[in-house]
Amino acid sequence: MQRLLSLTRKAINDYRMIEDGDKIAIGVSGGKDSTALLAILAAYKKFAPEKFDLVAINIDLGFKETDQNEVAKLREYCEKVNVPLIIEHTQIAEIIFNERKEKSPCSLCSKMRRGALNSIAIANGCNKLALAHHADDIIDTFFLSLLHEGRLSTFMPVSYMDRTGITLIRPFIYAEEKYLAGLCRRYDLPIVHNPCPEDKHTRREDMKNLVEELDARFDGSKKLIMSALFNPQRNNLWDKSANYVPPCGDKNVNE
Repeated sequence: MQRLLSLTRKAINDYRMIEDGDKIAIGVSGGKDSTALLAILAAYKKFAPEKFDLVAINIDLGFKETDQNEVAKLREYCEKVNVPLIIEHTQIAEIIFNERKEKSPCSLCSKMRRGALNSIAIANGCNKLALAHHADDIIDTFFLSLLHEGRLSTFMPVSYMDRTGITLIRPFIYAEEKYLAGLCRRYDLPIVHNPCPEDKHTRREDMKNLVEELDARFDGSKKLIMSALFNPQRNNLWDKSANYVPPCGDKNVNE
């Protein structure tokens, strides 16, 4: 708990994620990452210098296989840590799998879930939305963009969304996934298991496996990749913008 609190506090301070008067919605899917975020932010709130409110939002995708006993335990936990829980029931699963019969459903599902999260957050007076993306997610997203889109890109620690007026914050950017899993095990946090048939069969899962293979082959490579992504010096990446002026001494190699 203390290690995660320390990493979370550093991320919050480094990127000014939380300010006095914020009302922060936590996107709680029921998985280990978002449940850990709920636990850590509830604990952080007790000693934080900022004064803010929390509300947990769970988007029920409409899978009939969802274990309602697990949902009940999540609700009980939210009451225990004094964070109101809002469960929004949707037909996202029905739309994606039965009506549209999407062959690659994850992208559309993500957009629909995010849209529902934003709507509920706004309706409840929230100005920020906390998501549980962690350090491993940053690397996986980078490789997804690189290998499937041809871009050097990953998500930002803080993002302001013009259309909704909501600011996304990701307090776990410095935390590795293994620490979140450890927290859930140690404190027996409630988990709502995902019944989606695409779970663990996505491109993101492929990237996660690739990164683990790299880390096993080149010991410590994950930490080096993270260091590179946070390093502000990117001097060896070409800049083709119209205003780019080559450094003094840069000449055409053919001259």
